[in-house]
Amino acid sequence: MIGAITAGLFGTSAPAALTIDYLVVAGGGGGARINGGGGAGGVRCTVGSTGGGGSLESALVVSRSTNYTVTVGAFGAGTTTLTGNGSNGSNSVFSTITSTGGGGGGGYGNPTGSTGSSGGYGGGGGFSETGTLANGGSGTANQGYGGGNNGTNSIASGGGGGAGAVGANANSNGGGAGGVGVATSISGSSVYYGGGGGGGSESGGTQGLGGTGGGGNGARRSGSLAGTAGTTNTGGGGGGGDNLPVGGYNGGSGVVVLRYLTAAATITIGSGLTGSTATDGSYTVATITAGTGNVSWA
Repeated sequence: MIGAITAGLFGTSAPAALTIDYLVVAGGGGGARINGGGGAGGVRCTVGSTGGGGSLESALVVSRSTNYTVTVGAFGAGTTTLTGNGSNGSNSVFSTITSTGGGGGGGYGNPTGSTGSSGGYGGGGGFSETGTLANGGSGTANQGYGGGNNGTNSIASGGGGGAGAVGANANSNGGGAGGVGVATSISGSSVYYGGGGGGGSESGGTQGLGGTGGGGNGARRSGSLAGTAGTTNTGGGGGGGDNLPVGGYNGGSGVVVLRYLTAAATITIGSGLTGSTATDGSYTVATITAGTGNVSWA
């Protein structure tokens, strides 16, 4: 009888909830052909540092045997058209946590420069042949910073905003640098995410370098210095172009990283998602690099 009572009281009790640390990085914005650098994707994180100078996010408490949505944001494409901005990156999601895609770099505004698009981090202000100010796009609070301006420099454009700093303004020496990202050790080693794309230069001067954390370099037409795309799975912004047909450069795709105590649970990464797990001391780290689907723990 005592055994039956014990089983009734304790044998069917609900399993304990789990605490999950996370890094959710959105896709970076694309650079403009003329010439704004793309803003990085938004960064929200519970370990080390988070985007936009905000306080660390709170870990998420989840239930076992329950599906939680994960989406890894795609990169924003660089534009090849003479006018218009680069495309914004796509949002990344883990359950109730959403990081906003980076803003596309500002383009040629016929003849004034275009304002960079807003996003997780704003894109850099675009080219102006009349020396008219074009502002960088604004960032999203607690995710990232705004992009740099083109200033009144008629040959170059501002850098995209990063997780850790605003994009630099263009100047007489060329395109503005992309804003630096932020570092987190959620995966077991310190890695930077969310670097802004560098602004491109129409003719002389320097190319704007991408921010640490996957930001792509802007192109420089004089001397044929090519730009680069944002780095895959960092949310880095794409570099701005130099008015050649190759156009602006693509941003980097996002990533979702989930960390939990190994002894407490086992994760299932559902169909539609590309991911892997690794151990770091007493933790299991699940890194999801593409797709949309569900995760659950048992």
